[in-house]
Amino acid sequence: MSRIVVDYADILGRIKPMHAVNNGPFNVPLDAKPLAYSSYTNFDVYREAGFPYARTHDASLCYEYGGEHIVDISAVFPDFAKDPTLPESYDFALTDVYLRGIAAAGTKVFYRLGSKIEHWSKKYGTLVPADFAKWAVVCEHIIRHYNEGWADGLHMGIEYWEIWNEPDLDADDSSNKRCWGGTASQFYEFYAVAATHLKAAFPNLKIGGPAVASVENTPWLEGFFRRLTRNGIRVPLDFFSWHLYTVDPRQVAAKAALAREWLDRYGYGDAESILDEWNYVSDWNEAFLQSIQQMLSIRGAAFDAACMCVAQRSPVDLLMYYDARPGIFNGLFDFYSCQPLKGYYVFAMFSRLYRLGYEARCESGVEGVEAVSATDQRGSAATLLSYYTREENAPAKEFTMELQGLTGGTLRYALLDACHDGQVIREIAVEAERKTLTLTLEPNSVVLLTV
Repeated sequence: MSRIVVDYADILGRIKPMHAVNNGPFNVPLDAKPLAYSSYTNFDVYREAGFPYARTHDASLCYEYGGEHIVDISAVFPDFAKDPTLPESYDFALTDVYLRGIAAAGTKVFYRLGSKIEHWSKKYGTLVPADFAKWAVVCEHIIRHYNEGWADGLHMGIEYWEIWNEPDLDADDSSNKRCWGGTASQFYEFYAVAATHLKAAFPNLKIGGPAVASVENTPWLEGFFRRLTRNGIRVPLDFFSWHLYTVDPRQVAAKAALAREWLDRYGYGDAESILDEWNYVSDWNEAFLQSIQQMLSIRGAAFDAACMCVAQRSPVDLLMYYDARPGIFNGLFDFYSCQPLKGYYVFAMFSRLYRLGYEARCESGVEGVEAVSATDQRGSAATLLSYYTREENAPAKEFTMELQGLTGGTLRYALLDACHDGQVIREIAVEAERKTLTLTLEPNSVVLLTV
């Protein structure tokens, strides 16, 4: 019989934040409610999930957050002709509310500087800035507003500041440039100017990007890294962000290895690797609707859990699911009721591991079953198991689990499947002399074992 071996006494490192998301709760009950139907909010369940970070990309596509009036540079600094050193040149009002809502949920903000994606025939925020240096000064003052209280601002301590989103998505000769309206070489120069200015102004913050659509776009990335390291000068890149949409969790590890290879090759070995957009997508054309249906289902939830397990063991430092905002990519919250979907419970489960703090050795010899274990080194421990498959009528997986490094306790078995939402369905006494369990997982199910 196949087996999974866990040793809670064998510590491999920290549990990484694999359960972060894009975007925050909506209609947060702060000092003023934006809508009359104030019960339309997911704030309480969002807070209970324990998301570590929320990236702000595409927030301005969401009416419930404040729509076109938030986050993007063109919204916060609406008239580029104005003086970026004057508070009256900025409109922070609704972005303040949105970011305060994220913080109220106990989640840290990961701020994307730039623009939402624009699929429309006319582009607005994705056009090449007329003055790269001035754009950087605008960003500097946005950071000062949210971290230093400038212009009646806040003191949020936002650490991550990401420059742009998917500048490599469309080729230079494309007639529909959805994220960056210029050429690749223009972006390289733009990033170099902005990152150099911001890192000089805020040496203790993490300045990075550029949230590339693919780590396999070799010509684009070679040009990017060559510009960053030209003439022996190293442009700041505290983190390298990238995206992946797939139906194969193993691709997370493969692409993470490639991202790390880019960083190591060009001397950015200390830079963090951040996958800050990912979800279940088989393709963007014929199977796109089916992909959306799957990401909202228990299969999508099992996929999410498998990706987190794979990512924990791969050279990626932070994982950010796209998306928690109301929309078609949201496999966490129902758009109409705000109630949790199956995927939500995966994030809540991984949050339990994250709070324990330390990854313990966990070796899965069960094909199709991904697993990761955690401990607080004081007697509490947990293991997350995911059996994800695209195969219809796949068989159940029966296997043994060997639990080492425990002196005893009660093992709680929480199940997420088509009929359960992470409830504890059984408890097992773990004695010093009994450390082997026989478990059966049905296709597309997730189990959290806690001691």
